[in-house]
Amino acid sequence: MKDQLEALKSEALASVQEASDLKTLQDLRVKYLGKKGPITEVLRGMGKLSPEERPVIGQLANDIRNAIQAAIEDKQRKLEEEAIQKRLASETIDVTLPGRVMPKANIHPLTAIVEEIEDLFIGMGFSVEEGPEVETDYYNFEALNLPKDHPARDMQDSFYITEDLLLRTQTSPVQARSMEKHRGQGPVKIICPGKVYRRDNDDATHSHQFMQIEGLYVDKNVRLSDLKGVLTVFAKKMFGEDRDIRFRPSFFPFTEPSVEMDISCFRCKGDGCSLCKHTGWIEILGSGMVHPNVLEMSGFDPKVYTGFAFGMGPERIAMLKYGIDDIRHYYTNDRRFLSQFKQV
Repeated sequence: MKDQLEALKSEALASVQEASDLKTLQDLRVKYLGKKGPITEVLRGMGKLSPEERPVIGQLANDIRNAIQAAIEDKQRKLEEEAIQKRLASETIDVTLPGRVMPKANIHPLTAIVEEIEDLFIGMGFSVEEGPEVETDYYNFEALNLPKDHPARDMQDSFYITEDLLLRTQTSPVQARSMEKHRGQGPVKIICPGKVYRRDNDDATHSHQFMQIEGLYVDKNVRLSDLKGVLTVFAKKMFGEDRDIRFRPSFFPFTEPSVEMDISCFRCKGDGCSLCKHTGWIEILGSGMVHPNVLEMSGFDPKVYTGFAFGMGPERIAMLKYGIDDIRHYYTNDRRFLSQFKQV
């Protein structure tokens, strides 16, 4: 049995040295040191030995097991080191090569327009205010001179959550909340950008979700001429100093008098084309003097304070400024479309 163990040792050590990969080495570990390996078989047969031979053979078997184990571990380290060296050689990186240029993201055209409008009005002394997109019926309608059952509510088909909660249909509620916070003391000079929601069929010019920017200026002796001056500066800065401006009478429940603002068509220079529907003018926003009822409901004395308000859609402003023909382009995340505005 002693000779058998010695022969087994020589065979195992030779096989370990010839192993060329880790899988082969693992197979040898199982073959010689596993539960069904030859050393285990020898140890199971020790019961047939004499009492004098058992300790000798047992010690020899353990020594051979340890020798094979040590040889396997040593060979494993060498094979792992060789694998690392081969990988380093095959994956050598030339650190002198120039790095890959990562494409930079660009500002979404709507974000760019909103920020440009904000900068213009901040430069005229306005501050930026925000409010909740889930609004109460009171602030969305009643505080803006639209009591329940008012026919003008039909102009805005709304997303109601409960009888009293809805997704805001305009950013005007931010104006009402801001006036309330001032507790009847002016001035209030703000713009309110944000998302609004209306039940509408999505097409090239309509969306159930869109942006709105509204402005409000309330103080003593605020006049319609102040509104005209502010909006004229805005239009010329946004669309060009050569634009002509006109105001047309209109109707909005929360302003009186109410006006809509047009600019001369920048494509045809007022001669008439498909963009301006051959009128020479393009409507860009609605505005007017704040209705006395709105002032009073927000805590301001309409005999002391007056104000003007205006509202515009950044999507429409961007469509006019950059010649975009479909509002859905803003929301489809098409990189071909967005990549055109890297310089916006």
